[in-house]
Amino acid sequence: MSNFGRVLTAMITPFKDDGSLNYEVAEELAVYLANNGSDTLVVCGTTGESPTLTWTEEYELFRVVKQAVAGKAKVIAGTGSNSTQEAIAATQKADKLGLDGSLQVVPYYNKPPQAGLYQHFRAIAEAVPDLPMVLYNIPGRTGQNLSPETVARLADVSNIVAIKEASGNLDQVSQIRRLVPREFFIYSGDDSLTLPTLAAGGQGVISVASHLVGRELQHLIQAFEQGQNQVALDMHLKLFPLFRSLFITTNPIPVKVALNIQGWSVGKTRLPLEDNLDSIAQVLKPLIQELNLVSH
Repeated sequence: MSNFGRVLTAMITPFKDDGSLNYEVAEELAVYLANNGSDTLVVCGTTGESPTLTWTEEYELFRVVKQAVAGKAKVIAGTGSNSTQEAIAATQKADKLGLDGSLQVVPYYNKPPQAGLYQHFRAIAEAVPDLPMVLYNIPGRTGQNLSPETVARLADVSNIVAIKEASGNLDQVSQIRRLVPREFFIYSGDDSLTLPTLAAGGQGVISVASHLVGRELQHLIQAFEQGQNQVALDMHLKLFPLFRSLFITTNPIPVKVALNIQGWSVGKTRLPLEDNLDSIAQVLKPLIQELNLVSH
């Protein structure tokens, strides 16, 4: 089984002013994240704006990030699709690049029933049997929930090793934990639910906030693992306003604003993601200063 660690960063995709992908900043950011608390980088997921990236851009980003953090962090490729055949093709190509795993989102828009979800994920896993797979349940974006019972069936497939659970439903986390083997990992898909997910048997978080507070998230998780519950709670409460503020509008708009405040040149989000960046900055600047995150 592949161990992706405790803090996995759902990495943003930097763009230049003209809207093209900035591979140089991506490389620099990947190294920074690997040196500041991230065990694994998840590239081209929701936070990486995968819906507006071309496959050519994604493959180049996989290659650049993998090369940048070799020996420092693992890299998971977001190669999910609402087309099973497209997801298989993308995952096979990512596998040839030597990546460490794939993230497979619940098919969006076409809303398959549970039987279809099972067959979709199983088909991808069987087509790329040597590459570990992380399931990704985010019904708020996909329109369909991956049930704990279906997750348990999928956990029997040898290379389906974990789930990013972003339903926001802690009862669902508990039910998954009851049904799957101990070695199957559950990652919180919401920074603010990291500590509750740990308490329900999760192993860590696939995080947005770790762009800014990766070391602190490691500290929180390690404190919990060592039975220092008050230390973990104190860290959770300290970071909670940041967790919430990074989702005051659609992710990844706020985290990109925060990184630009810090001095990174990550650019804006691609259309159709757009919002009032000045008002978002007014919310984030005091939190960044309070947590002493002013510069990278």
